[in-house]
Amino acid sequence: MSDTPFGFGLPPEEPDDGDEGKKKDQQSGGGQGPANPFGFGGLPGAGGFGGPGADNPFAAMFGSLNPTDLGAAFQQLGQMLSYEGGPVNWDMAKQIARQTVSQGTADGTKDASVGPAERNAVQEAVRLADLWLDDATSLPSGAGSAVAWSRAEWVEATLPAWQELVDPVAERVGTAMGDVLPEEMQAMAGPLIGMMRSMGGAMFGTQIGQAVGVLAGEVVGSTDIGLPLGPVGKAALLPINIETFGKDLGVPQEEVRLYLALREAAHQRLFAHVPWLRSHLFGAVDGYARGIKVDTAKLEDVVGQFDPQNPEQLQDALQQGMFQPEDTPEQKAALARLETALALVEGWVDAVVHTAAKPRLSSADALRETLRRRRASGGPAEQTFATLIGLELRPRRLRDASRLWASLTDARGVDGRDALWHHPDMLPTASDLDDPDGFVHREQIDFSELDKMLGEAAGSSAGKPDLKKDDKDDDKGDDTE
Repeated sequence: MSDTPFGFGLPPEEPDDGDEGKKKDQQSGGGQGPANPFGFGGLPGAGGFGGPGADNPFAAMFGSLNPTDLGAAFQQLGQMLSYEGGPVNWDMAKQIARQTVSQGTADGTKDASVGPAERNAVQEAVRLADLWLDDATSLPSGAGSAVAWSRAEWVEATLPAWQELVDPVAERVGTAMGDVLPEEMQAMAGPLIGMMRSMGGAMFGTQIGQAVGVLAGEVVGSTDIGLPLGPVGKAALLPINIETFGKDLGVPQEEVRLYLALREAAHQRLFAHVPWLRSHLFGAVDGYARGIKVDTAKLEDVVGQFDPQNPEQLQDALQQGMFQPEDTPEQKAALARLETALALVEGWVDAVVHTAAKPRLSSADALRETLRRRRASGGPAEQTFATLIGLELRPRRLRDASRLWASLTDARGVDGRDALWHHPDMLPTASDLDDPDGFVHREQIDFSELDKMLGEAAGSSAGKPDLKKDDKDDDKGDDTE
């Protein structure tokens, strides 16, 4: 899977491959975009970038096309990109994801239907995991059912969540693809703008389909990226990927399955019993996406090089990095909010699962470290999340969050630790992850007591007579007399 299949650059503190991107553009014959940013090479009758009127933006876009050729060019584009819908062509995404899954993974493993024995093994593992977690957290079970998915079933079940995550980013791209036209030309180029946005929908559909399809060959459950991707209350594991994951670990397959079931069941408890958490996380993704800045100069260059007979050229160009987070206080705050929220979720799961597994599984430490290294080495979860919004969940934050939750358990007990999930304002902040001891020993506001007091006040108010209403009734009585 490409590191940045949607063309997102890395966050500001990370190096990007801008120079390499320029080299690739030069090798592919690009680099002429700024002079003729909207010329469509390869269209019938087009004179290319160097044709007559190249300095005129209108001529640069349409070249020497006569009305007949122009209609044919638009028809060709329209046939190729006939999608009319939201910012992502999700039908295309689903189709490509299923095709990617059917091709198998790089190691030659093919997807297969889950048999009865595997389904029973997953259900038993989740049931036992829930029993163990009862001693490690005050949150009750959140898994109403346990299912074993094939890779194709994972794709089907998680696409609605991917749509919620990706659409805000894709909307920004679609808008930018229309905005690259000069203002004085936008009124005259309505059909072209529509096709450019359809082109964006097709591009994103292709990219998300490939990304989800590749990820389906590597994930072991429905919560690998710290977000609830599957249906509510359904703990899901992928037996075929669990087998691949544990193949070279030297750990019995039953222990690997059980440890991963603990992680899946712990996520399910958290998302089921912290009602605001899902919207908090998805809202943070949306807030971060709104601050993404589109490099319109590069977008003009990419659009200018577009050849309808070679749509892969557009996809390759966009992979070189076109979107950067804006360096504004608002965007930095959104970045910190999202990164911290994800780290807190993953850190809590890591700490709770370790508490439950350590006394019972001899391989608990090894499996914990294996999963941490998978994250640190840029595993599928981080790569896919970086693909979607240009952000990687930092392993340093994950480890810091895990240590903080463990310290809270020692200082306040399981109930005191889990009580912090009652309200988002009670959770640790990014600065608290830098100073976990300071947070652990700081006096916390008890929002549950505040809510109780407010409820009691509301109840007592409800029992009091409505004086204004009584006065009105008295007045009516006087009038009658």
